[in-house]
Amino acid sequence: MDNPNFDFLKSKFHVSKETFLILKNLASIRKLKIGEDIVKQGGKSNKMGFLTSGLMRAYCTLESGKEITKNIFTPIGFVGAFSSILKNESSLLCYEALIDSVIYEVDFKEFIKISKTNIDISNLYNRILEYVFIVYETKQLESMTLNATERYLVLKKQIPNIDNLIPQYQIASYLNVSPVQLSRIRKEL
Repeated sequence: MDNPNFDFLKSKFHVSKETFLILKNLASIRKLKIGEDIVKQGGKSNKMGFLTSGLMRAYCTLESGKEITKNIFTPIGFVGAFSSILKNESSLLCYEALIDSVIYEVDFKEFIKISKTNIDISNLYNRILEYVFIVYETKQLESMTLNATERYLVLKKQIPNIDNLIPQYQIASYLNVSPVQLSRIRKEL
């Protein structure tokens, strides 16, 4: 992990240089090609990722073949089948690179093991959980209170060139609209 990652962790989670070095030693870099998964739906992984470049999504495929995108992950952020890891169950979602991406993977069991003896890592874990909760709650409130056009505008603000990066059906799935509805929204804007 390099300086921009340290700067992010320091500013968001008050990570010291010493704690960062512990994380750096735990992490391994993984370069993902477009379409590559870190966890498949129904699969298991004990690793969490720290997305430093690219875009990823969490999605499920219904029996009908329809894909539903639950989340789109942007740098700098956390990605992985966290519920699956915590419950030691198969993942309900697939975690896929939407474009070429780079993540730092950390073995979650090793991270937890260290957090039991290192107060700084334990505190970091608590702050990450708080951060992930706030991000999740914000997204949930947006999906409940904003109409499709407003959700699209929020997405465009987060990822200005999203329309040029991923297929329309993936954007529509994330916004919970049909590709036809998305096309209408774009036309109106």
